[in-house]
Amino acid sequence: MYLTSYLALAAILFCIGLYGVLTKRNAVMLLFSVELMLNAVNLNLVAFSRLGFFPNIEGQIFTFFTITVAAAEAAVGLAILIALYRKKETAEADQYNSLKG
Repeated sequence: MYLTSYLALAAILFCIGLYGVLTKRNAVMLLFSVELMLNAVNLNLVAFSRLGFFPNIEGQIFTFFTITVAAAEAAVGLAILIALYRKKETAEADQYNSLKG
């Protein structure tokens, strides 16, 4: 396959994730959309490291680090979301404004 195919797929995934972040009010969907955008970035890193002008393994190594950070972000985000859900009894992100001040 060509590099442009992978880049087009990553762009589509990123746009779907961005749409989800900008339009959804549910906090779980926001976390899911952020993960989708991170996966699009990881796809770009692997595609460039494999099919770029100077193929090397650095992009794939960096992808492992971003996957680790994304997993930690998802775990911490879900833990915070569960704690907030127990307090507010809603998953709507608009209702979580009590953290101000």
